[in-house]
Amino acid sequence: MKRGGPGEGAGEAQRQGSAALDRVFGALADPTRRALLDQLAAGPATTGRLVAAAPHLSRTGVLKHLDVLRSAGLVLTRRRGRERWNHLNAAPLQAAYDRWVARHVRGLSRSAARLAAHLEAHPDPPPAPDPGTSTPEDPS
Repeated sequence: MKRGGPGEGAGEAQRQGSAALDRVFGALADPTRRALLDQLAAGPATTGRLVAAAPHLSRTGVLKHLDVLRSAGLVLTRRRGRERWNHLNAAPLQAAYDRWVARHVRGLSRSAARLAAHLEAHPDPPPAPDPGTSTPEDPS
């Protein structure tokens, strides 16, 4: 029986976190799924209402998109009687932002701040005149 060394559990957690992040970004990659999430951001909606709001899709198409959103953890569905109510779950979005987006935004904003400081400290000299144009000193 092979035993994992120290940190092996952390590696598995990292892989699972990456897989979850991949599912979130995969779900967000489709404009129809983003539109469904936008609708759910306004409040919970029945599946029937989501289908009615997407007349360009069949009921089956909407259900498939909802399945992708559910598998990414972005939509939670609760049954109430005969209705299925879909709720936005923003926690995976926040986790994706915290784990990936924020890290890159922080780096980019630091780089932009350094660039701005450099440009303020070292303004460019005025551009050289175009040799094909006349200047006030040269009336030719």
